[in-house]
Amino acid sequence: MAKNPNLTLTGHDLAALLCSRVCHDIISPVGAINNGLELLDEGGADSDAMDLIRTSALNASVRLKFARLAFGASGSVGASIDTGEAEKAAKDFAAAEKKTEVTWSGPRAIIAKNRVKLLLNLFLIAYGAIPRGGSIEITLENPEFDAIFTLAAKGRMMRVPPKLVELLSGTPEEAIDAHSIQPYYTVLLAEEAGMTIDVVSTGEEIVFTARTGASS
Repeated sequence: MAKNPNLTLTGHDLAALLCSRVCHDIISPVGAINNGLELLDEGGADSDAMDLIRTSALNASVRLKFARLAFGASGSVGASIDTGEAEKAAKDFAAAEKKTEVTWSGPRAIIAKNRVKLLLNLFLIAYGAIPRGGSIEITLENPEFDAIFTLAAKGRMMRVPPKLVELLSGTPEEAIDAHSIQPYYTVLLAEEAGMTIDVVSTGEEIVFTARTGASS
């Protein structure tokens, strides 16, 4: 499989941009927790403040746990991860925002961590492709060997992620930054896992597929 010429970031640039991405995702719920505490200090309605704090704390916790699997080392070099952990992380992530239903089918297996990270990063891309919410159907076929991961996203105002398409089949028009590092990392993970990514939009759904070996 030929190396993608768009994957040119150095290790320290990749690490810095991924850190920025994770911090961006966590800032909002942590800021909301602080707002809830300020309401309590100002003598606001205790029940409203506590509801805000509880909801935001759950959101922050879910996002951190997801980021640990999707972006972190998650074990030593060469470690494998249970796909059941990925399923729980994806479903918890969606449940925290209560706008997208996630279904998951396929055999549960312990597979190479880069494949799990690829799967979760594809989930983030599929999630972002339906900004108003909807559904994501995730299917795993033969995950331990000649794996095929399929994520079908349906919802209002669907959009094919332009940066992912640019990285897969063209040349990015702008330099990779904290907003585009996640699709970049997804493409990088696919290459490291020996898998290719295809994106197909039918008008009714957007289907993201990662498969072992050459693209069909």
